[in-house]
Parts: sequence; structure tokens; C-alpha cells
Amino acid sequence: MYLIVGLGNPEPEYSKTRHNMGFDVINELSKKYNIEVSKKDFEGLYGIGKIENEKVILLKPQTYMNESGKSIIKAKEYYKIPIENIIIIYDDIDLEVGVVKLRKKGGAGTHNGMKSVLEYLKSGNFIHIRIGTGKPLFKELLIPHVIGKLSDEEYKKLIPSIEKASESIPIIIKEGIDIAMNKFN
Repeated sequence: MYLIVGLGNPEPEYSKTRHNMGFDVINELSKKYNIEVSKKDFEGLYGIGKIENEKVILLKPQTYMNESGKSIIKAKEYYKIPIENIIIIYDDIDLEVGVVKLRKKGGAGTHNGMKSVLEYLKSGNFIHIRIGTGKPLFKELLIPHVIGKLSDEEYKKLIPSIEKASESIPIIIKEGIDIAMNKFN
């Protein structure tokens, strides 16, 4: 069983923002694999289904980004998911728009949502899928950059990354993270 988590802030208020790339990938997986993400528990919205004949839980924490770990640890403990079967998908300002990077494990970098995840899970030994959103020209514009609504034109530039990240999930499940990293990085 895999716990697949997209990081973001509650929809619809934060839909079409750079910070909700994780939610967007979960929404894509939900459509593609017909897994309705509407059950409420673990301080999140979740759905259970199958990808590549493997049972998966798709989770969108509803705690707001900076407390994402609180929701994830509850689902992990309830379903007794081993840490190596957790996949966290999130936006990354340190990657250019369009870049998707998979890692076996890692730290939080500058991402506050990931800092929360690492704090609650007490480990970085889970699969990271980072979606590049680029960074603003000036540090002062960071918050509007990540949580500001995107125009249709800006959002269109991120759609291929959302699709690429969602396409990596069945490869991770079926063939393993090493093969997925070789294919998608």
C-alpha cells in the first residue's frame, strides 16, 4: 500500500496557485484512476483505490501548507504505511517551470510544508516529487508568487509538469523509484 500525498492549501480558494501543484497532481491521479478524493479524515481529504494493482491512498491535507505533516502522520499511522511507501508531491521554487525531479529521500529545502512533513515523520526517507514553479525576481514577491492566483496563460505552462509528475506514480509503484528517476529526471 502507498500513501500518495499532494501538498497544497484548501480548494477552491487556493486552486490555480503555484503552491497547489501537489493537489493538482492528486486531482489528475483521481481522474485518471477513478479514485474519488472526498472522504474526510486525518485532517484531510482522501480516497482509496488502485494504481498498477497496488492499493493506494490519495491524500490532500486540509491543514494549510505549513501544518501538512499533521495530516500525513495520522494517515500513515492509521494505515501502518512504511515510510518508504510514502510519496510526497510539492511545488519547488528552486526548480525552473516545467522541471520535475524525483528523489528517494531528502530534506525540506526552503519549503515550509515539507519542513512540517519532516518534523512529523521524523525522517526524510520517503519519495519526493518536486514540481518546478520558478522563483520571483525579488524575494519580497515570494508569498504572492506561490499563493497568488495564476492567469490561465501562466497555469497552462504548469500543466505539462502536473501530467509528468502524475505519469511517474505508476512507474514508481510498478518498477521502483530508481527506474522512475532514470526515466523522469
